[in-house]
Amino acid sequence: MTLPLPLGDDRAVAIDFETANELRTSACSIGVAWIEDGRVTATEEHLIRPQEMRFNPFNTAIHGIRAEDVADAPEFPGVWARLRERMDGRLILAHNAAFDLSVLRHTLTAYGLPWPTCPYLCTVVLSRRAWPTLAAHKLNRLADFLGIALEHHRAGSDAEACAHIGLAARQELGVERWAALPKATGLTFGQLGPDGYTACKGGKTPVRRARAPLTAQG
Repeated sequence: MTLPLPLGDDRAVAIDFETANELRTSACSIGVAWIEDGRVTATEEHLIRPQEMRFNPFNTAIHGIRAEDVADAPEFPGVWARLRERMDGRLILAHNAAFDLSVLRHTLTAYGLPWPTCPYLCTVVLSRRAWPTLAAHKLNRLADFLGIALEHHRAGSDAEACAHIGLAARQELGVERWAALPKATGLTFGQLGPDGYTACKGGKTPVRRARAPLTAQG
């Protein structure tokens, strides 16, 4: 399955899910940051009422969302209806895309909804290419390194930070458009579509000097 990103289309969208428990079908919040012309143009955050209202205390301790917070929120199909058409065909960014894309796929499948058709890129993989000597490439560590404001585990804030990290990495690599990243860096976009998906791959990481190392704390 090959879904090339049109060279003339530089739109992207960064997403982040928070889940109520260990199940990939338990999304309780989604953050979305829209990217156009090399900048973040809007950020959204939507609470979601999971099909099973079981909130694991471990998850709640991370993101602070409780069952009573989403009692009146729409279930995923209602939220997805507001995002699907704008997202379809765009490059999707996610920090640790294996998790967020898994939540998206499993939740869509649980509700009998079709998967969107789009390429996707893991910004962990991208940041390792951009700053290979950094000690860690977690979202909060990169946000500190790049001076990006972050309220960690708030889905909207995480999505916006992911978007800024993607744009900063692209600039660090000297690449002007998303579509040029694979040829310039050896990265392979993941692909999502009605027939299935393939994973984002990082290729061979070049030896490059980072601007500055991250400290041991943070």
